[in-house]
Amino acid sequence: MVRVGDTVRRPVRPFTLTIQAFLAHLHAAGFSEAPVPLGLDEQGREVLSFVPGDVPREPLPPETAKEEVLVALAQLIRRLHDAAEGWAVPEDAVWGGIPGTQVRNSTPDGEPPLVSPRDYCPGNVVFRDGLPAALIDFDLARPTTRVDDIANALYYWAPLMHPEDRAPAFRDLDIPHRVAVFADAYDMTPDQRRVLVPTATAMIGRFHVNMRAAAERDPVFRRFWNEGAKDRLPRAETWIQQEGPAITAEIAHR
Repeated sequence: MVRVGDTVRRPVRPFTLTIQAFLAHLHAAGFSEAPVPLGLDEQGREVLSFVPGDVPREPLPPETAKEEVLVALAQLIRRLHDAAEGWAVPEDAVWGGIPGTQVRNSTPDGEPPLVSPRDYCPGNVVFRDGLPAALIDFDLARPTTRVDDIANALYYWAPLMHPEDRAPAFRDLDIPHRVAVFADAYDMTPDQRRVLVPTATAMIGRFHVNMRAAAERDPVFRRFWNEGAKDRLPRAETWIQQEGPAITAEIAHR
């Protein structure tokens, strides 16, 4: 991937045209906080607009632990979901994924599917003036549901992790309260709040299975696995089982 002026150029992958069509729909529907798809260049590379701003590095710095960050991210994702809801997925759509894994096509929350990024890791959230302002890297986008996508965002930003695996600024935070702040800013429905924790629990279990499978096939994911995922993900599974009831209770009473 290289930056050329106000654009980013990347090699074409099997899913490139599908993601470009999705990004084009988002912009047409009024969601401008994502790269603009600009087709292919003379070298056959994908061309996207460059999205200005700051991308936080891990471990997340203290200023990203503010509740205002959760509010801005929730509102950003809500706008994206509302824009994505009207997209008719092409019959020949091709989606990206993690090597060696199988993607579950249904979710436990029972919501109708919509296409969304499914990857709100810090490197994919662009900040301006200290708040989330745009989203980049839609390589893992595919049909999902609002609640499943929200769970992904909360995994990284509440975060839904064991305290041992959080950035120092996040280690002692009130996670049920933070999830409730996000839920309120997104304006989650009572049904969405009811199924959030079961959906997040299933998602974390899926992360564990998929990362282990990818590590067996791909050297990059093998490094991620050996550098901490093999311990972090089981801890997250245990933590969400223990703390899930408190999260559900907190978001249900707001």
